[in-house]
Amino acid sequence: MLFRPVVPSPVASRSASASPRSSWGWLAALPLVLALAACGGGDSGSSTDSGIDTGMDAASDVAGARAPDAARLPRSTLSRAAQLGKSIFHDTSLSGSGRMSCATCHAPELGHASPFATPAAMGGRRLDRPGMRTPPTLRYLRFNAAFDEAGGSRPFGGFFWDGRAATLKEQARGPLLNPNEMANRDVADVVAKLAAAPYAPRFREVFGADIFNDPELAFRRMTLALQRYQLEDPEFAPFSSKFDEVNAGRATFTAQEANGLALFNRPDKGNCALCHISTKPANAPGALFTDFGYDNLGVPRNADIAANADPAFFDRGLCGDTRTDLAARTDLCGSFKVPTLRNVALRKHFFHNGVFETLEQVIRFYARRDTHPELFYPLDASGNPVVFNDLPRALRGNVTSQPPFGRTAGQAPALTHGEIEDIAAFLRTLTDGYAP
Repeated sequence: MLFRPVVPSPVASRSASASPRSSWGWLAALPLVLALAACGGGDSGSSTDSGIDTGMDAASDVAGARAPDAARLPRSTLSRAAQLGKSIFHDTSLSGSGRMSCATCHAPELGHASPFATPAAMGGRRLDRPGMRTPPTLRYLRFNAAFDEAGGSRPFGGFFWDGRAATLKEQARGPLLNPNEMANRDVADVVAKLAAAPYAPRFREVFGADIFNDPELAFRRMTLALQRYQLEDPEFAPFSSKFDEVNAGRATFTAQEANGLALFNRPDKGNCALCHISTKPANAPGALFTDFGYDNLGVPRNADIAANADPAFFDRGLCGDTRTDLAARTDLCGSFKVPTLRNVALRKHFFHNGVFETLEQVIRFYARRDTHPELFYPLDASGNPVVFNDLPRALRGNVTSQPPFGRTAGQAPALTHGEIEDIAAFLRTLTDGYAP
């Protein structure tokens, strides 16, 4: 049996104590935020930061670089800065190993998510240094905003799992210099490689004949080009899944997919839409399946993360160690970014530490974390599960109990096996590139 297009029902927002937002209204300011980011608003110094392509590109390219309004994107033709960004994104020569590019960790065929069999990427100058977290997807980030603590309540926005970068441009800077990733020695090392790239003449045409004489400025232009590529190229936000086709009236859900969507939205069942919002916001052409917020789910510790070999080490997310400005906010320890669920079926690992490898495992964790904790956590000497074992004991009270969590051991889980399968079937309709 097939169902005609199903438009997701709005879901109740979090309580005021859990979130400062009751709708998608906060996203209305995004065109301004993105315009500032595209104009180098995060940089200080040279007055040329405000001009990007001025005097170097056609008027249409200047306009495109200066006004990335969601209504104008995606573009059919990339600006010259974005074209450079595409070349840079796929260039392995810009790494210390000569074998790693941005696309190495963010594979286009996997929704710009990690292609690695291991939970964390292997980088460094010999590709033998493991990272600490699963590389996140880069899809649909053009609709994100800078990090906001939201008046001390539930934060939202920012880039990386801990939101420490304010823009896509700032996010691009990190992996290039991270010794566990692209492993360049410093900015000058990156720019020397860039100046030797086959597209270096085009880089000079766009950003100035003397651009490589100032390595810091050239590096900022490089990350700006990467940002332009992600903001302009349709492949980073195609909205081309079966879900989109159903909502456009060009396809239909199966009975299982339709039931999965209903369970996904129901507060008494999956309650997934509480954070992975299934309705269209004002600034995007379709649902984004994230609220760009942060949550502490108490996911199990992953022994396959090299850093976890030290029992005293804990990845604290928002409150450190990678991010240090929120160290005093111990209430945020263990919180990580809520990712989009678009293309989630293509991912090889789930959550920030890649502890699960299938959609069904993830949904089962949501449904049974509290009712059957022994399925997910190690047992102590007395045979009791050590719940939330990827956090120090003193911080385990930070873990959320929002439904479907919050039940007690021995209670019936929120979802049956069949309902878990139905939600997984629906999530597979969020994969871009659908063809009947």
